[in-house]
Amino acid sequence: MSVIETMIDIPVEHERNVCGQFDSYLKKIERTLHVTIIARDGEIKLIGPEQTIRQAKSVFSNLVELSRRGNAITEQNVDYALSLSFTESDGQILEIDKDIICRTITGKPVKPKTMGQKQYVDAIRKKMIVFGIGPAGTGKTYLAMAMAIQAFKNGEVGRIILTRPAIEAGEKLGFLPGDLQSKIDPYLRPLYDALYQIMGAESYLHNSEKGLIEVAPLAYMRGRTLDNAYIILDEAQNTTPAQMKMFLTRIGFGSKVIVTGDQTQKDLPSGATSGLDTAIKVLRRIDDIGFCYLTSSDVVRHPLVQKIVQAYDDFEQKGKATSHARRTRERDRS
Repeated sequence: MSVIETMIDIPVEHERNVCGQFDSYLKKIERTLHVTIIARDGEIKLIGPEQTIRQAKSVFSNLVELSRRGNAITEQNVDYALSLSFTESDGQILEIDKDIICRTITGKPVKPKTMGQKQYVDAIRKKMIVFGIGPAGTGKTYLAMAMAIQAFKNGEVGRIILTRPAIEAGEKLGFLPGDLQSKIDPYLRPLYDALYQIMGAESYLHNSEKGLIEVAPLAYMRGRTLDNAYIILDEAQNTTPAQMKMFLTRIGFGSKVIVTGDQTQKDLPSGATSGLDTAIKVLRRIDDIGFCYLTSSDVVRHPLVQKIVQAYDDFEQKGKATSHARRTRERDRS
């Protein structure tokens, strides 16, 4: 395979953003694509096989355009641009970047960062009920919160209701001090964090006092009919089938529902059936209900989180294969 050289220009004002601190992004691109990169005075020389040179040029083109649009390039941007360079859809990163849902209290745009997240957001816009299923760090809850807050601000719904089952994550915490609200707040803290970041604490408290934004444990949903509301059920893998049915039958006219969960992180008692697993089987053929499955490639936290999620997936798949092989051997012997 012939080795070629080519030069690409990077505007000086975008060079540091695209190359990373101490050229860390250049080194990552070199290692991943097996090309040699020499950066000097706003120009980058690429040396390598023709195919990998095309991929590298695509990566740099995407990163420069993202930088021109005002984005601070992160390692996640580089990783995703690299992964798309191996497909026929390497231009999608720029299409995804156009979809701004809303802005945080500090003015930072909230938008999908991967194709999986883009499909999730599009499904929320089109469907009355959407299940967002995937591992930690894929933005399931945060994007749902952003969509809810934007719909509330636009007057599309009259209130926001956020709920999750109050189940301890593998620990017995005992009795918590304080009144009932103080006892349930720790379970709902991730929802508050997203609310404060997108809406601001003052705006949240103002709307909360008026009853327009409600953060409550799932048990509080029983017996209610929720009209004209944006309803988010978080950590749905920790519901029982009865709880999930109770929640889904609360929905009234003019409401939209998002259910998020991670099937690999259940905190239910051993042997208990997850309401999320049951709902996927029971409801998958209903047209107005959408199911979006996010994967480790959609993780947008620290890059190490993506590697951890992938390592656990590989370990679990290996365990299943080993278990299947053992059962097969036992069946053959019998």
